Amino acid sequence: MTRAKSSVLWFLVALAALVAGPAAASAKPTITLSGSTSVAPLATLLAQKYVKSCKGCVKFKLLQGGSDVGIADVSRGRVTVGMSSRDPKSSDPGGIVFNRIAKDAICLVTNPSNGVSSLDQNAVQSIFGGSVRSWSQVPGAKQSGTIDLFVRTPASGTQDAFQKIFLGSTKVFSGASQKASNGLVQQAVQRDKAGIGYVSLAFTKGLTKAAYKGVPCTLRNAKSGQYGGVRSFYFVTRGAPTGAVKKWIGWIRNNKAALRIAAKEWVPFK
Repeated sequence: MTRAKSSVLWFLVALAALVAGPAAASAKPTITLSGSTSVAPLATLLAQKYVKSCKGCVKFKLLQGGSDVGIADVSRGRVTVGMSSRDPKSSDPGGIVFNRIAKDAICLVTNPSNGVSSLDQNAVQSIFGGSVRSWSQVPGAKQSGTIDLFVRTPASGTQDAFQKIFLGSTKVFSGASQKASNGLVQQAVQRDKAGIGYVSLAFTKGLTKAAYKGVPCTLRNAKSGQYGGVRSFYFVTRGAPTGAVKKWIGWIRNNKAALRIAAKEWVPFK
């Protein structure tokens, strides 16, 4: 899906046709966001729909950079909202609030020419921990050479969630190639027949999704709770959300149009 695949670095929603004039436009509040590359596609769609539904009542500016960047930015007052695809940590700055907006499935992905159909937790830990380095050691693999691992950078919420859900105490192999976004992992595995990685469900086009513990990584299984690789998406605010941000989050959680948007590739808030 192209909208999820794209890595948008700067996004501005402003429907000038719905605004009476320059003075009115300048009076509109602006919500600035930064952070998770997993949350960004959903945030973009929700922002676009919200601006239309409220007749240009607010503007949005969106940067990415990873969950830790978004959390740091909002805690320092650089942005209004930090996008996070990981749960809160005790080491996070004080005074911030994690407002859940949806849930998302993390999928294990391989190149289609390899087509690994399923991996259990022991296999995932062995592969990403580096104790298994050849595809010949992985049941169902069509490749036989060295496994090329693609992971996320330490600032990534997806990396944090993957560690927590899939790896536990197993540390990621030091020789793994680190990528700064879901899109870059997607591209790397698409181009590498020996590649394996993990991405948000919205970034799996052109890849083979391996079932985890026998359960396919599908939206249906994520919504039903059968698939175990599900994490939460958050809008992080400095204190409880107020003003335009509070209204937007309330709209996301309760508006039928917003819930339909989230339901296309994510698990809506409930």
